[in-house]
Amino acid sequence: MSAKIFYFTLQDEQTKEEKLEWFESTPFEKIPFAHITPDKKANWINLTDNDFDSLLSLIDKEVKAGRSEEAVFQLFSAGVKTQRDEWVYDFSKEALTKRMKYFVEVYQERLKKGTRRELDIKWDRELEKYLERRINKKFEASKICPSAYRPFIKPYFYFDENFNGMTYQLPNLFPVGEKPNLAISCTDAGSQKPFMTIASDAIPDLHVVGAACSAQCLPLYRYDENGNRIDNITDWALTQFQTHYQDPTITKDHIFHYTYAVLHHPAYRTKYEINLKREFPRLPFYANFYQWATWGKSLMDLHLNYETIEPYDLKRVDASSSSRKQKKAENATIPGLEPPRPMGEGAGGEGKPPKAKLKADKTDGKIILDTETTLEGIPALAWDYKLGNRSALEWILDQYKEKTPKDPTIRELFNTYQFADYKDHVIDLLKRVCTVSLRTMEIIHQMPETVDHQTEK
Repeated sequence: MSAKIFYFTLQDEQTKEEKLEWFESTPFEKIPFAHITPDKKANWINLTDNDFDSLLSLIDKEVKAGRSEEAVFQLFSAGVKTQRDEWVYDFSKEALTKRMKYFVEVYQERLKKGTRRELDIKWDRELEKYLERRINKKFEASKICPSAYRPFIKPYFYFDENFNGMTYQLPNLFPVGEKPNLAISCTDAGSQKPFMTIASDAIPDLHVVGAACSAQCLPLYRYDENGNRIDNITDWALTQFQTHYQDPTITKDHIFHYTYAVLHHPAYRTKYEINLKREFPRLPFYANFYQWATWGKSLMDLHLNYETIEPYDLKRVDASSSSRKQKKAENATIPGLEPPRPMGEGAGGEGKPPKAKLKADKTDGKIILDTETTLEGIPALAWDYKLGNRSALEWILDQYKEKTPKDPTIRELFNTYQFADYKDHVIDLLKRVCTVSLRTMEIIHQMPETVDHQTEK
Protein backbone atom coordinates (compact mmCIF):
# COMPACT_ATOMS: atom_id res chain seq x y z
CA MET A 1 0.00 0.00 0.00
CA SER A 2 1.47 3.38 -1.03
CA ALA A 3 1.82 6.06 1.61
CA LYS A 4 -0.07 9.32 1.15
CA ILE A 5 1.32 12.74 2.04
CA PHE A 6 -0.87 15.51 3.41
CA TYR A 7 0.78 18.84 4.03
CA PHE A 8 -0.09 22.15 5.63
CA THR A 9 2.01 25.15 6.59
CA LEU A 10 1.34 28.48 8.24
CA GLN A 11 2.73 31.72 6.92
CA ASP A 12 6.43 32.29 7.57
CA GLU A 13 5.64 35.83 8.73
CA GLN A 14 3.73 34.52 11.74
CA THR A 15 5.54 34.36 15.04
CA LYS A 16 6.09 31.16 16.98
CA GLU A 17 3.44 32.22 19.51
CA GLU A 18 0.90 32.98 16.76
CA LYS A 19 1.47 29.59 15.17
CA LEU A 20 1.08 27.74 18.47
CA GLU A 21 -2.08 29.69 19.25
CA TRP A 22 -3.54 28.79 15.84
CA PHE A 23 -2.91 25.07 16.29
CA GLU A 24 -4.27 25.16 19.83
CA SER A 25 -7.53 26.73 18.67
CA THR A 26 -7.98 24.75 15.43
CA PRO A 27 -9.36 21.17 15.56
CA PHE A 28 -7.23 18.67 13.68
CA GLU A 29 -10.04 17.75 11.28
CA LYS A 30 -10.39 21.41 10.24
CA ILE A 31 -6.76 21.87 9.22
CA PRO A 32 -6.81 22.37 5.43
CA PHE A 33 -4.25 19.76 4.47
CA ALA A 34 -3.21 19.48 0.82
CA HIS A 35 -2.67 16.05 -0.72
CA ILE A 36 0.81 16.05 -2.22
CA THR A 37 2.18 13.73 -4.89
CA PRO A 38 6.00 13.65 -4.79
CA ASP A 39 7.91 14.19 -8.00
CA LYS A 40 10.06 11.46 -9.55
CA LYS A 41 13.00 12.51 -7.38
CA ALA A 42 10.90 12.08 -4.20
CA ASN A 43 10.66 15.81 -3.51
CA TRP A 44 7.36 16.61 -1.84
CA ILE A 45 7.75 20.25 -0.76
CA ASN A 46 8.79 23.21 -2.89
CA LEU A 47 7.78 21.29 -5.99
CA THR A 48 8.73 22.78 -9.32
CA ASP A 49 6.95 22.84 -12.64
CA ASN A 50 9.64 23.69 -15.16
CA ASP A 51 11.95 22.13 -17.72
CA PHE A 52 15.04 21.87 -15.52
CA ASP A 53 15.40 18.11 -15.97
CA SER A 54 15.53 18.49 -19.76
CA LEU A 55 18.60 20.76 -19.66
CA LEU A 56 22.17 19.56 -20.20
CA SER A 57 23.95 18.10 -17.19
CA LEU A 58 27.00 20.14 -16.28
CA ILE A 59 28.44 17.29 -14.19
CA ASP A 60 27.64 13.66 -13.56
CA LYS A 61 29.27 11.07 -11.30
CA GLU A 62 29.09 8.44 -14.04
CA VAL A 63 30.94 10.78 -16.39
CA LYS A 64 33.51 11.55 -13.71
CA ALA A 65 34.11 7.82 -13.26
CA GLY A 66 34.56 7.36 -17.01
CA ARG A 67 31.44 5.22 -17.45
CA SER A 68 29.58 7.83 -19.48
CA GLU A 69 30.28 11.05 -21.36
CA GLU A 70 26.87 12.69 -21.18
CA ALA A 71 27.79 15.84 -19.24
CA VAL A 72 29.51 19.07 -20.15
CA PHE A 73 32.47 18.61 -17.77
CA GLN A 74 34.19 15.30 -17.15
CA LEU A 75 36.12 16.00 -13.96
CA PHE A 76 34.82 18.22 -11.20
CA SER A 77 35.93 18.73 -7.64
CA ALA A 78 34.99 20.37 -4.39
CA GLY A 79 37.32 23.14 -3.32
CA VAL A 80 40.10 22.31 -0.89
CA LYS A 81 38.92 21.61 2.67
CA THR A 82 42.03 22.53 4.66
CA GLN A 83 40.62 21.89 8.16
CA ARG A 84 43.22 24.43 9.35
CA ASP A 85 42.72 27.65 7.37
CA GLU A 86 44.58 29.75 9.92
CA TRP A 87 47.72 27.69 9.39
CA VAL A 88 47.83 27.35 5.61
CA TYR A 89 46.52 30.72 4.36
CA ASP A 90 48.07 34.16 4.75
CA PHE A 91 48.26 37.46 2.89
CA SER A 92 51.97 37.53 3.73
CA LYS A 93 54.23 34.96 2.08
CA GLU A 94 56.85 35.56 4.76
CA ALA A 95 54.37 35.00 7.60
CA LEU A 96 53.02 31.83 5.96
CA THR A 97 56.55 30.48 5.51
CA LYS A 98 57.39 31.06 9.15
CA ARG A 99 54.17 29.44 10.35
CA MET A 100 54.42 26.37 8.13
CA LYS A 101 58.04 25.78 9.08
CA TYR A 102 56.87 25.63 12.69
CA PHE A 103 54.02 23.30 11.69
CA VAL A 104 56.42 20.86 9.98
CA GLU A 105 58.84 21.07 12.90
CA VAL A 106 56.13 20.13 15.42
CA TYR A 107 54.86 17.32 13.19
CA GLN A 108 58.35 15.84 12.74
CA GLU A 109 59.09 16.14 16.44
CA ARG A 110 56.05 14.06 17.33
CA LEU A 111 56.80 11.60 14.52
CA LYS A 112 60.35 10.96 15.77
CA LYS A 113 60.04 11.46 19.54
CA GLY A 114 56.35 10.96 20.20
CA THR A 115 56.29 14.19 22.22
CA ARG A 116 53.89 17.09 21.89
CA ARG A 117 54.48 20.75 22.60
CA GLU A 118 52.39 22.92 24.82
CA LEU A 119 51.90 25.24 21.84
CA ASP A 120 50.86 22.49 19.45
CA ILE A 121 49.51 22.39 15.91
CA LYS A 122 46.00 21.43 14.90
CA TRP A 123 45.76 17.64 14.69
CA ASP A 124 42.91 15.80 12.97
CA ARG A 125 42.11 12.27 11.90
CA GLU A 126 43.98 12.52 8.60
CA LEU A 127 47.12 13.94 10.20
CA GLU A 128 47.08 11.20 12.84
CA LYS A 129 46.93 8.62 10.05
CA TYR A 130 50.02 10.10 8.41
CA LEU A 131 51.82 9.70 11.73
CA GLU A 132 50.77 6.06 11.92
CA ARG A 133 52.09 5.53 8.39
CA ARG A 134 55.39 7.17 9.41
CA ILE A 135 55.21 9.77 6.64
CA ASN A 136 58.11 12.21 6.94
CA LYS A 137 57.58 15.80 5.97
CA LYS A 138 59.73 18.80 5.23
CA PHE A 139 58.93 22.40 4.48
CA GLU A 140 58.88 23.08 0.72
CA ALA A 141 58.77 26.69 -0.41
CA SER A 142 57.56 25.56 -3.85
CA LYS A 143 54.25 24.51 -2.29
CA ILE A 144 53.34 28.10 -1.52
CA CYS A 145 51.06 29.34 -4.28
CA PRO A 146 48.19 31.77 -4.87
CA SER A 147 44.69 30.64 -3.98
CA ALA A 148 41.08 31.62 -4.53
CA TYR A 149 39.96 31.79 -0.91
CA ARG A 150 36.89 34.02 -1.20
CA PRO A 151 35.60 36.22 -4.05
CA PHE A 152 38.40 38.63 -5.01
CA ILE A 153 40.52 37.42 -2.10
CA LYS A 154 43.75 35.75 -3.18
CA PRO A 155 46.02 34.94 -0.22
CA TYR A 156 49.07 32.70 -0.34
CA PHE A 157 48.34 29.03 0.31
CA TYR A 158 50.49 26.08 1.36
CA PHE A 159 49.26 23.31 -0.96
CA ASP A 160 50.16 19.94 0.55
CA GLU A 161 47.97 16.84 0.39
CA ASN A 162 49.09 15.76 3.86
CA PHE A 163 48.48 19.11 5.55
CA ASN A 164 45.34 20.25 3.73
CA GLY A 165 42.76 17.83 5.06
CA MET A 166 40.86 17.01 1.87
CA THR A 167 42.22 18.08 -1.53
CA TYR A 168 39.79 15.96 -3.58
CA GLN A 169 40.65 16.18 -7.32
CA LEU A 170 42.54 19.47 -7.08
CA PRO A 171 46.05 17.97 -7.51
CA ASN A 172 44.86 16.87 -10.97
CA LEU A 173 43.50 20.32 -11.75
CA PHE A 174 46.12 22.64 -10.25
CA PRO A 175 49.26 20.53 -9.87
CA VAL A 176 52.12 22.17 -7.99
CA GLY A 177 54.52 23.49 -10.59
CA GLU A 178 52.62 26.42 -12.06
CA LYS A 179 50.43 24.38 -14.43
CA PRO A 180 47.84 26.92 -15.61
CA ASN A 181 44.13 26.32 -15.45
CA LEU A 182 40.82 28.15 -15.25
CA ALA A 183 37.86 27.04 -13.21
CA ILE A 184 34.26 28.03 -12.62
CA SER A 185 33.28 27.54 -8.99
CA CYS A 186 29.62 27.63 -8.05
CA THR A 187 27.33 26.86 -5.18
CA ASP A 188 26.89 23.14 -4.61
CA ALA A 189 23.54 21.45 -4.19
CA GLY A 190 21.97 21.66 -0.75
CA SER A 191 22.97 25.21 0.11
CA GLN A 192 20.39 27.56 1.55
CA LYS A 193 22.49 30.57 0.51
CA PRO A 194 21.67 32.40 -2.74
CA PHE A 195 23.27 30.74 -5.76
CA MET A 196 26.53 32.29 -6.92
CA THR A 197 29.47 31.61 -9.18
CA ILE A 198 33.01 32.95 -9.58
CA ALA A 199 35.89 32.17 -11.91
CA SER A 200 39.45 31.63 -10.72
CA ASP A 201 42.88 30.75 -12.06
CA ALA A 202 44.10 29.48 -8.68
CA ILE A 203 43.24 26.67 -6.26
CA PRO A 204 39.72 27.33 -4.93
CA ASP A 205 38.80 26.86 -1.29
CA LEU A 206 35.82 24.71 -0.36
CA HIS A 207 34.05 27.89 0.73
CA VAL A 208 35.19 30.15 -2.10
CA VAL A 209 31.53 31.02 -2.62
CA GLY A 210 31.03 31.76 1.07
CA ALA A 211 31.33 30.30 4.55
CA ALA A 212 28.88 27.48 5.33
CA CYS A 213 28.38 27.07 1.60
CA SER A 214 30.37 24.44 -0.30
CA ALA A 215 31.53 24.96 -3.87
CA GLN A 216 32.09 22.66 -6.81
CA CYS A 217 34.88 23.53 -9.19
CA LEU A 218 34.47 23.05 -12.96
CA PRO A 219 37.88 23.29 -14.64
CA LEU A 220 38.63 24.00 -18.26
CA TYR A 221 41.48 21.47 -18.21
CA ARG A 222 42.76 18.57 -16.16
CA TYR A 223 46.26 17.05 -15.99
CA ASP A 224 47.36 13.43 -16.14
CA GLU A 225 50.09 11.84 -14.00
CA ASN A 226 52.73 13.01 -16.47
CA GLY A 227 51.59 16.60 -16.38
CA ASN A 228 49.95 16.50 -19.80
CA ARG A 229 47.02 18.89 -20.22
CA ILE A 230 43.69 17.38 -21.27
CA ASP A 231 40.47 19.16 -22.25
CA ASN A 232 37.93 18.75 -19.46
CA ILE A 233 34.89 19.68 -21.52
CA THR A 234 33.69 16.45 -23.09
CA ASP A 235 33.53 15.67 -26.79
CA TRP A 236 29.89 14.76 -26.16
CA ALA A 237 29.18 18.32 -25.02
CA LEU A 238 30.97 19.76 -28.05
CA THR A 239 28.82 17.60 -30.33
CA GLN A 240 25.62 18.69 -28.54
CA PHE A 241 26.41 22.36 -29.05
CA GLN A 242 27.67 22.06 -32.61
CA THR A 243 24.63 19.99 -33.57
CA HIS A 244 22.05 22.18 -31.84
CA TYR A 245 23.38 25.40 -33.31
CA GLN A 246 24.42 23.72 -36.59
CA ASP A 247 27.82 25.33 -36.27
CA PRO A 248 31.03 23.24 -36.42
CA THR A 249 33.16 26.26 -35.47
CA ILE A 250 31.94 26.24 -31.85
CA THR A 251 34.86 25.32 -29.56
CA LYS A 252 35.18 24.07 -26.01
CA ASP A 253 36.43 27.50 -24.95
CA HIS A 254 33.20 28.97 -26.31
CA ILE A 255 31.19 26.47 -24.25
CA PHE A 256 33.21 27.33 -21.12
CA HIS A 257 32.45 31.03 -21.51
CA TYR A 258 28.81 30.34 -22.46
CA THR A 259 28.42 28.38 -19.22
CA TYR A 260 29.80 31.24 -17.15
CA ALA A 261 27.38 33.72 -18.72
CA VAL A 262 24.31 31.52 -18.22
CA LEU A 263 25.14 30.96 -14.55
CA HIS A 264 25.14 34.75 -14.12
CA HIS A 265 21.78 35.21 -15.83
CA PRO A 266 19.34 36.66 -13.24
CA ALA A 267 16.28 35.20 -14.98
CA TYR A 268 17.91 31.73 -15.02
CA ARG A 269 18.60 31.96 -11.28
CA THR A 270 15.06 33.12 -10.58
CA LYS A 271 13.28 30.52 -12.69
CA TYR A 272 15.33 27.62 -11.32
CA GLU A 273 15.82 28.97 -7.79
CA ILE A 274 14.28 25.95 -6.07
CA ASN A 275 16.13 23.50 -8.33
CA LEU A 276 19.46 25.19 -7.61
CA LYS A 277 18.96 24.76 -3.87
CA ARG A 278 18.86 20.97 -4.15
CA GLU A 279 20.52 20.13 -7.47
CA PHE A 280 23.60 21.18 -9.39
CA PRO A 281 22.99 23.63 -12.27
CA ARG A 282 22.04 22.36 -15.68
CA LEU A 283 22.59 24.19 -18.96
CA PRO A 284 19.96 25.39 -21.44
CA PHE A 285 20.44 26.19 -25.11
CA TYR A 286 19.88 29.93 -25.49
CA ALA A 287 19.38 31.77 -28.74
CA ASN A 288 22.38 33.75 -30.01
CA PHE A 289 25.05 31.41 -28.65
CA TYR A 290 27.99 33.65 -29.51
CA GLN A 291 26.48 36.62 -27.69
CA TRP A 292 26.31 34.54 -24.51
CA ALA A 293 29.84 33.25 -25.06
CA THR A 294 31.02 36.84 -25.51
CA TRP A 295 29.29 37.95 -22.32
CA GLY A 296 30.84 35.01 -20.49
CA LYS A 297 34.33 35.81 -21.73
CA SER A 298 33.94 39.46 -20.77
CA LEU A 299 32.75 38.50 -17.29
CA MET A 300 35.58 36.02 -16.87
CA ASP A 301 38.18 38.55 -17.99
CA LEU A 302 36.87 40.98 -15.38
CA HIS A 303 36.78 38.43 -12.58
CA LEU A 304 40.18 36.89 -13.33
CA ASN A 305 42.08 40.10 -13.99
CA TYR A 306 40.58 42.28 -11.28
CA GLU A 307 44.01 43.07 -9.80
CA THR A 308 45.13 44.87 -12.97
CA ILE A 309 41.91 46.51 -14.18
CA GLU A 310 41.84 50.30 -14.00
CA PRO A 311 40.76 51.55 -10.58
CA TYR A 312 37.54 53.51 -10.11
CA ASP A 313 38.14 57.09 -9.02
CA LEU A 314 36.97 56.91 -5.40
CA LYS A 315 37.67 59.88 -3.16
CA ARG A 316 39.93 59.21 -0.19
CA VAL A 317 39.20 61.36 2.86
CA ASP A 318 41.72 61.31 5.71
CA ALA A 319 40.50 62.76 9.00
CA SER A 320 43.90 63.96 10.21
CA SER A 321 44.62 65.67 6.88
CA SER A 322 41.33 67.56 7.07
CA SER A 323 42.05 68.46 10.67
CA ARG A 324 45.53 69.75 9.83
CA LYS A 325 44.21 71.82 6.96
CA GLN A 326 41.55 73.37 9.17
CA LYS A 327 44.04 74.04 11.95
CA LYS A 328 46.51 75.48 9.48
CA ALA A 329 43.86 77.88 8.21
CA GLU A 330 42.98 78.91 11.74
CA ASN A 331 46.63 79.60 12.54
CA ALA A 332 47.43 81.26 9.23
CA THR A 333 47.63 84.65 10.90
CA ILE A 334 50.37 83.43 13.27
CA PRO A 335 53.64 83.27 11.33
CA GLY A 336 55.47 79.95 11.51
CA LEU A 337 52.76 78.17 13.52
CA GLU A 338 51.88 74.68 12.20
CA PRO A 339 49.69 72.07 13.94
CA PRO A 340 51.66 69.10 15.29
CA ARG A 341 51.80 65.93 13.19
CA PRO A 342 49.50 63.22 14.64
CA MET A 343 51.18 60.31 16.41
CA GLY A 344 51.95 57.38 14.14
CA GLU A 345 51.74 59.42 10.97
CA GLY A 346 54.59 60.11 8.58
CA ALA A 347 58.28 59.41 8.81
CA GLY A 348 59.46 58.92 12.35
CA GLY A 349 55.91 58.94 13.76
CA GLU A 350 55.23 56.65 16.66
CA GLY A 351 52.09 55.27 18.25
CA LYS A 352 49.28 52.92 17.36
CA PRO A 353 47.82 52.86 13.84
CA PRO A 354 44.22 54.00 13.33
CA LYS A 355 41.64 51.48 14.54
CA ALA A 356 40.38 49.30 11.69
CA LYS A 357 36.65 49.56 10.88
CA LEU A 358 36.10 48.19 7.34
CA LYS A 359 32.41 49.04 7.22
CA ALA A 360 30.20 49.77 4.24
CA ASP A 361 27.76 52.68 4.21
CA LYS A 362 25.67 51.90 1.14
CA THR A 363 23.24 54.75 1.69
CA ASP A 364 25.95 57.41 1.44
CA GLY A 365 28.20 55.44 -0.93
CA LYS A 366 31.07 55.24 1.53
CA ILE A 367 33.49 52.72 2.99
CA ILE A 368 34.91 53.48 6.42
CA LEU A 369 38.31 51.83 6.44
CA ASP A 370 39.51 52.93 9.89
CA THR A 371 39.24 55.84 12.29
CA GLU A 372 41.43 57.82 9.90
CA THR A 373 40.30 57.06 6.33
CA THR A 374 37.03 56.90 4.40
CA LEU A 375 36.46 56.17 0.71
CA GLU A 376 33.62 58.16 -0.86
CA GLY A 377 31.81 58.23 -4.17
CA ILE A 378 30.90 54.55 -4.54
CA PRO A 379 28.08 54.27 -7.13
CA ALA A 380 24.91 52.55 -5.94
CA LEU A 381 25.19 50.08 -8.83
CA ALA A 382 28.49 48.75 -7.46
CA TRP A 383 26.73 47.27 -4.43
CA ASP A 384 24.36 45.34 -6.72
CA TYR A 385 27.06 42.90 -7.83
CA LYS A 386 26.47 40.27 -5.17
CA LEU A 387 28.07 36.92 -4.59
CA GLY A 388 25.72 35.19 -2.20
CA ASN A 389 24.59 37.55 0.54
CA ARG A 390 27.48 40.00 0.10
CA SER A 391 28.53 42.40 -2.60
CA ALA A 392 32.00 41.99 -4.06
CA LEU A 393 33.16 45.08 -2.17
CA GLU A 394 31.83 43.68 1.12
CA TRP A 395 33.76 40.44 0.62
CA ILE A 396 36.97 42.46 0.64
CA LEU A 397 35.98 44.34 3.78
CA ASP A 398 35.06 41.11 5.55
CA GLN A 399 38.29 39.30 4.75
CA TYR A 400 40.68 42.12 5.68
CA LYS A 401 39.18 42.74 9.13
CA GLU A 402 41.34 42.22 12.19
CA LYS A 403 40.18 39.05 13.94
CA THR A 404 41.48 37.18 16.94
CA PRO A 405 42.77 33.78 15.74
CA LYS A 406 40.82 30.80 17.06
CA ASP A 407 43.88 28.55 17.10
CA PRO A 408 45.70 29.07 20.45
CA THR A 409 49.17 28.48 19.01
CA ILE A 410 48.65 31.00 16.23
CA ARG A 411 47.10 33.40 18.72
CA GLU A 412 50.19 33.12 20.92
CA LEU A 413 53.01 32.93 18.36
CA PHE A 414 51.82 34.16 14.99
CA ASN A 415 49.13 36.79 15.54
CA THR A 416 50.90 39.52 13.56
CA TYR A 417 48.16 40.64 11.17
CA GLN A 418 47.33 44.35 11.21
CA PHE A 419 45.05 46.00 8.69
CA ALA A 420 47.38 48.99 8.64
CA ASP A 421 50.02 46.85 6.90
CA TYR A 422 47.61 46.22 3.99
CA LYS A 423 45.67 49.47 3.98
CA ASP A 424 47.12 50.89 0.76
CA HIS A 425 46.66 47.54 -0.98
CA VAL A 426 43.03 47.29 0.17
CA ILE A 427 42.28 50.82 -1.04
CA ASP A 428 43.70 49.93 -4.44
CA LEU A 429 41.80 46.63 -4.48
CA LEU A 430 38.49 48.28 -3.57
CA LYS A 431 38.91 50.81 -6.37
CA ARG A 432 39.57 48.06 -8.91
CA VAL A 433 36.75 45.80 -7.71
CA CYS A 434 34.44 48.81 -7.83
CA THR A 435 35.22 48.99 -11.56
CA VAL A 436 34.71 45.21 -11.86
CA SER A 437 31.35 45.45 -10.08
CA LEU A 438 30.06 48.22 -12.34
CA ARG A 439 31.14 46.49 -15.54
CA THR A 440 29.73 43.15 -14.34
CA MET A 441 26.34 44.74 -13.72
CA GLU A 442 26.45 46.49 -17.09
CA ILE A 443 26.91 43.09 -18.80
CA ILE A 444 24.23 41.40 -16.69
CA HIS A 445 21.77 44.16 -17.54
CA GLN A 446 22.26 43.38 -21.23
CA MET A 447 20.99 39.82 -20.74
CA PRO A 448 17.36 39.05 -21.67
CA GLU A 449 14.72 39.20 -18.96
CA THR A 450 13.37 35.71 -19.67
CA VAL A 451 14.84 32.22 -19.96
CA ASP A 452 12.47 30.82 -22.53
CA HIS A 453 14.47 28.45 -24.69
CA GLN A 454 14.58 29.29 -28.35
CA THR A 455 15.59 27.13 -31.25
CA GLU A 456 16.87 29.95 -33.46
CA LYS A 457 20.59 29.77 -34.04
